[in-house]
This record gives sequence, structure tokens and C-alpha cells, in this order.
Amino acid sequence: MTETASERRPRRTPDGRLATAGDLLGVALAGLLCGVVILLVFEGIVALLRLSAFGDASGWLALVLPGWLFVEEFRAAGYGANRVIVAGLGAGFGLATGMTLAGLAAATFPALVSGAVGAAAGTVVYCLVWFYGLRWLRHRAG
Repeated sequence: MTETASERRPRRTPDGRLATAGDLLGVALAGLLCGVVILLVFEGIVALLRLSAFGDASGWLALVLPGWLFVEEFRAAGYGANRVIVAGLGAGFGLATGMTLAGLAAATFPALVSGAVGAAAGTVVYCLVWFYGLRWLRHRAG
């Protein structure tokens, strides 16, 4: 067998930020998926112990790992008003999109599913606003 040199994934810039939008989305969605799986296991245990019905927990709890990623990206972005403005915009647009989709899903699905849908939508929107917004604003500000 031959060995091939592989590039380390996810790629990072010298200052510690994720290098591409795909890397940021991939890591954030992987964290969200891990959060959902952990939440499903927790819900299964609680339902087996008959402490509550399955699906009663909020799916928004799956945002713990993506939130941690976003804090680390914010920290690695360095000092300046650019990161604060873009983080605020990303959080606002992400929350608005997530709450809208969670509200639409809440009519049909339990809190676990509707919250997870909202968390996924908010994560994707935040990633896109953060990645492209920060680069655009830094380019414009010089």
C-alpha cells in the first residue's frame, strides 16, 4: 500500500480561525449533531425511568458545542469592533431564522425536534454571516 500525504482537516489560519466556510460549517454542524445525539440518549434514559415523556426537552440544548466553537472563533478573530458587529449581526439573524423555523415546526413536532430544527437553522445562518461578514467588513475597514 502506498501512503498519501493528507492535509489536516479542518484547516486553520495562522491566528487559529477556521480557514474556509466549509470547514466552519462542517465543524459547527458536527458539533450540533453530537449535541442532538447526546440529547436523544439523555431523553431516552429519562423516558425509560418514566421521569418525563420522550421529546419534552428543548432541542436548543444541542447548541452547546456550536456555541463553544463560535466563542473560540470570536476569541481568535482578535480585537476590534469588526468582530463584535459581525457577531451581533450573526446572532440576531441566526436567532430570528432559528426561532421562525422552530415556531413553524412546533405546530407538528415535539419541543425536541422543533428546537433542533431551530438550532440547525441558526447555526447555519450564524456561520455564514460570521465567515463572510467578518471578511467583508475587514476588507472594507482596511
